[in-house]
Amino acid sequence: MRIVIFLFLIFVSFVLQSQIVFNKTIHDFEEIKGNDERYVDIYLKNKSNKEVYILSVKAPIEVNYIQKNDLIQPDSSAIIRLHIKKRTKGRFDYSIPVFTSDNNEATYIVLKGKIESLPTFNNLTACPTFGQKPAQGNPMDFTLTVQTIDKSTGENLGQSKVAILQNGNALGKWFTKNNGTLKIKLPLGITYFYATHENYYPEEMAQYVNFKNNTITLALTKKEEIEEVIIKRKELIIEEIPEVAKEEHIIVIDEQQPEIDLSDIIEETPKTDTQNIEGNPLFKDLEKDNFNLKYFRPINVVFVLDVSSSMNRYDRAELLKYSLDQLLRMLRPEDKIGLVSYSSDAQILLTPTTGDEKEMISEIVQQLKISGQTAGGKGIKLGYKQVRRNKIEEGKNHLIIITDGAFNQSSGNYKKHIEKNLRKNNISMSVVGIKTNSKSEESMREAAKLGKGRFILIEKLVDAQSKLKQEIRRTTFKFN
Repeated sequence: MRIVIFLFLIFVSFVLQSQIVFNKTIHDFEEIKGNDERYVDIYLKNKSNKEVYILSVKAPIEVNYIQKNDLIQPDSSAIIRLHIKKRTKGRFDYSIPVFTSDNNEATYIVLKGKIESLPTFNNLTACPTFGQKPAQGNPMDFTLTVQTIDKSTGENLGQSKVAILQNGNALGKWFTKNNGTLKIKLPLGITYFYATHENYYPEEMAQYVNFKNNTITLALTKKEEIEEVIIKRKELIIEEIPEVAKEEHIIVIDEQQPEIDLSDIIEETPKTDTQNIEGNPLFKDLEKDNFNLKYFRPINVVFVLDVSSSMNRYDRAELLKYSLDQLLRMLRPEDKIGLVSYSSDAQILLTPTTGDEKEMISEIVQQLKISGQTAGGKGIKLGYKQVRRNKIEEGKNHLIIITDGAFNQSSGNYKKHIEKNLRKNNISMSVVGIKTNSKSEESMREAAKLGKGRFILIEKLVDAQSKLKQEIRRTTFKFN
């Protein structure tokens, strides 16, 4: 009996220890000369049916590291990038323990090699980023199949254009083959898809893709079919209206969706009530990408980001990240941007930082994690505090809340904070609603009105690409 129990314990121990598989535990850099790459990507695959966490990486002082995701979903993977920052020539041999929640013992990553010569520029102390070069060649990547079809007939649509995003970043654009399919090798994780086809309306969706969920189908609607529906609905509406009132009460239904090009969206610039006084330009007459200091004040803006569990729908999280990513590209060195997140509590992710630190800010946005309840009031209070501390006297000081719903925990009387900061500190506030419902939208509009700002609704990728940028432009326009 003891032998059976002993063998069973060995078996259980083996199963538990094999939940996370490392693609390698030893990496030999061999000889590193000058500006050679000094980092390596280690991939972890969760082969179990339970969530596993990366608990810690005990890197020595001469090794920096960054990890993409600490939570590894079943049948998914994560990446740890390790960067050698040894300042002297000679051999090195490091043994780095990595602790994961599935194992009581650490898995050791051995890095060894020899530094023949030092780099000509100082890149030794810099923390590694995934922006240096996308992690590629992952042996645990999988082949994803994307197919586009006609929504009514189910027929394949060849030569459809498919854009793919991960973590709010555009990975690229591809075309489906004549059979309507696209096969592409991608990292596992939350992925956003956007498809267009001639004479069809765009279709978009977000999914968590992995080895099991490896086929994505985008069903596009033909334009003629939508137009027929619109005509029929108009006819029904007209029939229901009394004869004498038809001309005054005809409702126009517009169900068209604008097509989107990830590199250059053409969207009508929001209208304002700006008057052309003393030769000053109208907002609507400026190019949509014009953010010249001649026309737009510097801005000190703090974003209060809802990262509660209600934002855990994949499309919401991706639209939030993509909106911020698009805005970052527009910011100038004179601008400041800060980030505060809130879920069960509120915390500072980024103290207001100048607009030329785009890569560092983007990394923080990409690593946003979604969990907890919605302590919106705490987030607003902390956000205002960050704006006040970094106030620009000759610029615009503004708070923007990005959420999918109303505040429902520890909100307190957040309206007092809005009114007080507007009255005493001239800090305005806008609210961005991501795929929100009508009830929540009502409270968001009310909050934005109190803050002398605007409510911005983001439901599609085309909204995420442009609306946040246009809100910043309208807020800072000198001739309002």
